[in-house]
Amino acid sequence: MIDLNEIVRKFRVTDGDAFRLKQFDPGETCGLDIEKDEAKQLLQAGVKRLRELQERLYARKQWSVLIVLQAMDTAGKDGAIEHVMSGVNPQGCAVHSFKQPSADELAHDFLWRASCRLPARGYIGVFNRSYYEETLVVRVHENLLRAEGLPQQLVDRDIWKKRFKSIREFEKHLTRNGVVILKFFLNVSKDEQRRRLLARIDEPDKNWKFSAADMAERRYWDDYRGAYQEMIAHTATRKAPWHVAPADNKWFTRIVVAATIIDALGKLDLDFPEVDDAARQAMATARAQLLAEDDADAN
Repeated sequence: MIDLNEIVRKFRVTDGDAFRLKQFDPGETCGLDIEKDEAKQLLQAGVKRLRELQERLYARKQWSVLIVLQAMDTAGKDGAIEHVMSGVNPQGCAVHSFKQPSADELAHDFLWRASCRLPARGYIGVFNRSYYEETLVVRVHENLLRAEGLPQQLVDRDIWKKRFKSIREFEKHLTRNGVVILKFFLNVSKDEQRRRLLARIDEPDKNWKFSAADMAERRYWDDYRGAYQEMIAHTATRKAPWHVAPADNKWFTRIVVAATIIDALGKLDLDFPEVDDAARQAMATARAQLLAEDDADAN
């Protein structure tokens, strides 16, 4: 029998002091050897449970959930969103993809544009990339940092540690206000990324996914891996943990993501709002009126 809770715990990072990215195998499946159809059924069962929990979350309107997805190109962020969130009521869920910042966004602090997109109470918000890009792509490409227009005296060798501290404080503030934060790094290997990029070139129905920019970024593989390791090590906390999800097998990635969200929502002990006596009386009156309409129509 599959212990999904154990799978969730295996990839969760709540303290970055001893974190090393190399300790996490991108090809890990926790010994699961199942057929494609069985994996699909397992995910569908998870999606069904997720919808049930999301309905309660939406009805209660007390908690909100922020899901952050970070990854190298081709790791499967879009696919994870599509398959895991496929059964969720779209009225209670919003996905935001953070691309290159606009001039207006660059004129504000680096957390501003994400703050504007935070989920309201009762909602699930999914960030496809996030404020963490400000410690990743901006760190790897120094020209992007210069373009942000910060005062030169603030751009020192400690800028990344300061940004990590700002993020920790930002996330601590959110959790104190009822936001459940679930952060995922989809951990794909360089060899698997190579195979997926080749598929985008060789398979006509995937050509639209190919971008020359992906090849350009691949040259910075080691720089990005170093940046990801530091990012997770400095921002993994008990209240806002990272989950280093293996990404070489897409079916397993999706199971890890779904199981983690279900685990977190399950811990909230969500119930539908209780109906008070006044509301029950109003429903009884409405029921009597509706039944009377039926009787009137019959006559």
